[in-house]
Amino acid sequence: MMMRVRGSGLALAAVLLATTASGALAQSAAPGQTTYQQPPSPIADILDAKPTPSSMLSPDRKTLVLMDRSNLPSIQALAEPMLRLAGSRINPRNNGPAESRVSWLTGLTLQAVDGGQPRVVALPAGARFTGARFSPDAKHLAFVMDRPTGLELWVVDVASAQARKLTEPVVNMTGGAGYDWLPDSSGLLVEAVPAGRGAAPDVTAAPTGPNIEETAGRAAPVRTYQDLLSNPGDEALFDHYFTSQLTLVPLNGRARTIGAPAVYLDSAVSPDGRYILHEIAKRPYSYAVPAGLFPTEIVVTDMAGRVVRTVADLPLRDDVPTAFDAVAPGPRSVGWRADAPATLTWVEALDGGDIRREAEFRDRVFMQAAPFTAEPVKLIDLKERYAGIVWGKDDLAVVNSRWFNTRHESRFLVDPSNPGAGRLLLERNYQARYDNPGQPVTQPNAAGRPVIRFTPDGKILMQGAGATPQGEFPFLAALDPATGRSERLWTSAQGDYEFVVGFLDADGRRVVTQRETRLDPPNLQIRDLTTGQTTALTNFPDPAPQLAGATRQLVTYERADGVKLSGTLYLPAGYDKDREGPLPMLMWAYPAEFTDAAVAGQTVDVQNRFVRPGGSSHLFLLTQGYAIFDNPSMPIIGKDGAEPNDTYVQQLVADAQAAVDAVVGMGVADRDRIAVGGHSYGAFMTANLLVHSDLFRTGIARSGAYNRTLTPFGFQSEQRNYWEATEVYTEMSPFTYADRMNEPILLIHGEADDNSGTFPVQSERFYAALKGLGATARYVTLPLEAHGYRARESVGHTLWEMTRWLDLYVKNAPPKPAAN
Repeated sequence: MMMRVRGSGLALAAVLLATTASGALAQSAAPGQTTYQQPPSPIADILDAKPTPSSMLSPDRKTLVLMDRSNLPSIQALAEPMLRLAGSRINPRNNGPAESRVSWLTGLTLQAVDGGQPRVVALPAGARFTGARFSPDAKHLAFVMDRPTGLELWVVDVASAQARKLTEPVVNMTGGAGYDWLPDSSGLLVEAVPAGRGAAPDVTAAPTGPNIEETAGRAAPVRTYQDLLSNPGDEALFDHYFTSQLTLVPLNGRARTIGAPAVYLDSAVSPDGRYILHEIAKRPYSYAVPAGLFPTEIVVTDMAGRVVRTVADLPLRDDVPTAFDAVAPGPRSVGWRADAPATLTWVEALDGGDIRREAEFRDRVFMQAAPFTAEPVKLIDLKERYAGIVWGKDDLAVVNSRWFNTRHESRFLVDPSNPGAGRLLLERNYQARYDNPGQPVTQPNAAGRPVIRFTPDGKILMQGAGATPQGEFPFLAALDPATGRSERLWTSAQGDYEFVVGFLDADGRRVVTQRETRLDPPNLQIRDLTTGQTTALTNFPDPAPQLAGATRQLVTYERADGVKLSGTLYLPAGYDKDREGPLPMLMWAYPAEFTDAAVAGQTVDVQNRFVRPGGSSHLFLLTQGYAIFDNPSMPIIGKDGAEPNDTYVQQLVADAQAAVDAVVGMGVADRDRIAVGGHSYGAFMTANLLVHSDLFRTGIARSGAYNRTLTPFGFQSEQRNYWEATEVYTEMSPFTYADRMNEPILLIHGEADDNSGTFPVQSERFYAALKGLGATARYVTLPLEAHGYRARESVGHTLWEMTRWLDLYVKNAPPKPAAN
């Protein structure tokens, strides 16, 4: 595979003379360049450092498992075959997710929480696996092992730390996790490749006719989904790879099949282990929406596969309005009640799913207990859209609802034993950070299902982020369901960022926490909440000590209209403002929409967080002598009934102007040597700032969208379609104003971008416009890469491109010409 680089104008001539931060001559980068480049030191060393292990606490809170993680994959790994089918990307070799969508684990170590020597689990040489999960009784740990011809299910006996294979390479992970534990921990329900499936259909034959789609007056607006089916060959491949045979695999004994093979979108065993809830996709398939919106049958079967209840037979849902609070008619969010043996729960819209209809109540939540012969009962009616249930006990659960247009949420206490109504617990703007009361703490019950943890005196245990202007300080609190009042039980100390991972005793006083500080990397420890005594469980080192000396601070400032803004200023290690003066700077941002200026202006310091870059992070530029203004606020606020995007450009430029004025006023940035950059919607922001202002010397735009007419049924938080807001779509598109691009811009895009709306053609056509208009631009496409970049070669080259571009157009740029 080759990386293609395109350039125009000054960018191509000047690159031959550009110097790196170390003073060495940069490598030539002419159009059609065929080799990946390495970023300057020490970035490459940091990229190649061994990743910090991930960790997981067992349900009985006695065992900690540490999992070694693979580093960035090679481009050869990403070059494995990939199929894009019905919104999914799969690897046909192993019937699993595509290489770009899985982070492999490579080793397992078991460690007793109460002490003792760590025990390394012996695995085959070169092992790589994913999906590690404990059994409900915590005696076993299962995972899926990648093998040359497929995926195998393995299990580890925790007591002996011995691993063994449970199945041949037949696990099918095209549609999900591939397996789930039975509630009694006796075995696992596996989605398996059907026996005798045979070879994949040959779709290479010449077509026998055109592919035709037709519409006849039925409105079916859809957002710009990626990776959809497009022809009968795709349909045949979808059937072949996504069809599974449900199989019951005991820990000891013979496996047996359940029911007939089908395209299972989801399967879940009831908490009592007697039933299975299935979502099964059916034909006719669609070329306009992903598999989750195909015609779907939702049924309950017994453990022999016999249907005992049909919950819904849903048609194709390609006509749901694109507004965020719009939903399809019929049952949705079907699942099992976590704290009952076998009770179905689901939601149905009372307004037909259309937010334009007047309705006192929008959604109704239903319950129906086995054997599913009695009529469903109403749990609660909601005036907003259902947003989830946290189950607790027979007489208490918490139901959430939200409404996007107002960013409003409500939480209700309901009594499942006396259903029909609920009591309002709280309501708030869900974007607000300072008053967030947190969420109920859950713990797995005997069946492995999450249920609310209560304090010894019957209060709901809550856990929250604890955002304040001074920083985030996670907390535990006790919420009295009778009064709605909350009492703090513990809060992370000043200077620390520490949160509870799990509880070690019934009273909830001994806990496992993860703690970090500005200088200390995240590590696990046991904390006694009564005495404050701690015992270390892990001792992970700093993964990038080269950046330990960099400084950071929260900078607060105001927009011209008084909206409070903030950003985090990073300065290179050893920087002395008095001696060195202003630095070249990169601002890296991402806009966000709000309905409340006060909420938009909430600032949270990050001094107590341990921050190290990874992947293709812009923070690596700190090692090259750049100041970084990270995530400066770019709020787009809707006021007095207006939509935020009605004044997008004006607000965006005002946000950027305030950010530039703030850092220049501090003396750390030179107004003539500031670049702006961003990824995805941040790339869209970058292009808009370059065409609508002269605040920046250059821009870096990665994996963005630049022409909103290519996303005509909504984008980001915009709910109106192009024909309802034509002027907004036009004005927000930097493509419209490409003739105003008078600063150099670096465009980078993954050739296999899988994000809705950011098709690679967005960058291709924007570059073509810039080239045709004589702008200075460079366009780099990364083979095999999706919306985020995974391969070591791609990540390294991206950072090389960014460093070279900034050295050329910011650090070593001549003085900015005086304005006429």
